[in-house]
Amino acid sequence: MSGGDSTSDARPDDTARHGAQAKQPAKARSVYDFFTIPPPLKRIFDQYPLVTYAENELPLRAPKRKDAHVLHIFTNESDARHGRPSFNPACLKWQTFLKIAGVSFNTVASTNHASPSGSLPFLLPSNGASQTSSAAPIPGARLKKWTASQGGGSKVEEASDVRSDAYTALLENGIRKAWVCFLHGEQKTKADMFVKLYQLYINPSNSPLVHRFYVAPSSSNFFVQTTIAYQLHRAAQHELTKSSASDTIHEKDVMQEAASSFEALASLLGDDEWFFGQHTPGLFDASVFAYTHLILDAKMRWQDNKLEGMLMEHGNLVQHRYRMLEMYYQ
Repeated sequence: MSGGDSTSDARPDDTARHGAQAKQPAKARSVYDFFTIPPPLKRIFDQYPLVTYAENELPLRAPKRKDAHVLHIFTNESDARHGRPSFNPACLKWQTFLKIAGVSFNTVASTNHASPSGSLPFLLPSNGASQTSSAAPIPGARLKKWTASQGGGSKVEEASDVRSDAYTALLENGIRKAWVCFLHGEQKTKADMFVKLYQLYINPSNSPLVHRFYVAPSSSNFFVQTTIAYQLHRAAQHELTKSSASDTIHEKDVMQEAASSFEALASLLGDDEWFFGQHTPGLFDASVFAYTHLILDAKMRWQDNKLEGMLMEHGNLVQHRYRMLEMYYQ
């Protein structure tokens, strides 16, 4: 009876607590066993402890001097070392402008993927840059302002002609459109572009040039190259159609506009050495040179060069190109 009484006197909460305590060691052991490395593996790991290796050195092509400005542009390794002109008009424009402004810099072969803004060129200022600048990259759109902050703007004669903006728009629309169409071939409708992947370059004559300059340097993988080529063509198609009401752009129309633009530029230059009658080259001269040089440059190895014939009809534009080339790239 007393044994029964002692059993009946036990409270339910005490029984539950004692039961939980009795189960805890088993639970702890199971968790411990789960995270414990088996002895055979532990002996192997003990023989090969983790090692923290030193950081990899920068690649040989990386700039060694931090006291010099570095301009990242589309170019190849050899041309970058020798400061030769970029094969990209936007890069060549600012590369030439910095030379006009007397800014000392080194060039580095780069791609859009390396740019903080997603496009080239961009400039990394040296450690010794003035207090008005920082170590942050300077995109192309801000290079003119940055150059002025470095004192280089005083060496560039600004065009005071009221027609400057109008002719800049003419250059960017007429000549740039022709360049894109010339480089990527005649464009078809957007539907055709998306459906026919292998018809990205309707003009096959210059597709090896696009591959050599923009696709191959980015990757050796076929699928990556195909993707890059597709993205380039989409960007080119957008560039051509963004100012047009139609989704279809014909090469003939673009080339006629380019011919009219060259004629207008030749008339503007006249018998002067530099545009707008300036005594020294300016940003507009660099902008025109960025296209005329590449159109006439034999190193581009054009297979189909319709723009060359248009440009050669205007001797003053050709001579302007040679003056710029001799002054800044010889």
